[in-house]
Amino acid sequence: MTHRPIGFEALRQAVCEANRELDLRGLLIYTWGNVSAIDRDAGVVAIKPSGVPYEELTSRHMVLVDLFGKPLEEGLRPSSDTPTHLELYRSFPKIGAVAHSHSLFATAFAQARTPLPCLGTTHADRFAGPIPATRLLTAEEVDGDYEKNTGKVIVEAFHGLDPAAVPAVLVAGHGPFTWGDTPAEAVRNSVILERVARMATITYGLAPDAAPLPEWISRRHFSRKHGPGASYGQTGTRCSEAARGQKRRAGRSRS
Repeated sequence: MTHRPIGFEALRQAVCEANRELDLRGLLIYTWGNVSAIDRDAGVVAIKPSGVPYEELTSRHMVLVDLFGKPLEEGLRPSSDTPTHLELYRSFPKIGAVAHSHSLFATAFAQARTPLPCLGTTHADRFAGPIPATRLLTAEEVDGDYEKNTGKVIVEAFHGLDPAAVPAVLVAGHGPFTWGDTPAEAVRNSVILERVARMATITYGLAPDAAPLPEWISRRHFSRKHGPGASYGQTGTRCSEAARGQKRRAGRSRS
């Protein structure tokens, strides 16, 4: 174990900002959630430290571990959910970041142990199908390596599914996990998941027998935003210029 910081500043900063965003979006209370990200080339994961309040977090608080969970420097302990994150990185080699929260409506579906169906185009714009729910862990799995086994039941729930097309899961009796290419994207998926879970709850209150959106509609909406034929948004120089202009206007409005 080293006795000094070993770098990865951009990784630490991105993970810190994503953890703060998870809190700012109202997806958790106290310290009940975490975000991590991986540097695949280096085999290094940065994750929120265990039990540190979000308002106190800085990039230097982010804990670096290897893919086996070994801390790479002395200091704060990593999140207790670290083994779950690591299992996802090992099993889903294309993801770059993981977010976990106990957001209200998504957690309600997790506690009901039921998948979140695609009831409308808001859901279909981000998730290519229902959000799967895991099975409950057995007593032996809980008494063993509980957090690692949580990751294993998530992977089990994705048998035959593409984790890139459905970047979210509901862990039975526990809560949601989401992922993405970057920490910001993983948190964004958590925000969208919570919104569609809330919409579904309201929909079922109005129409308990509401049926999932027909597949030909959901497929069309997902393909508009994802994949080689995506048509949503802007590309190229004009898009970059528009984004820079928007940032400049935002900066002026804050000054």
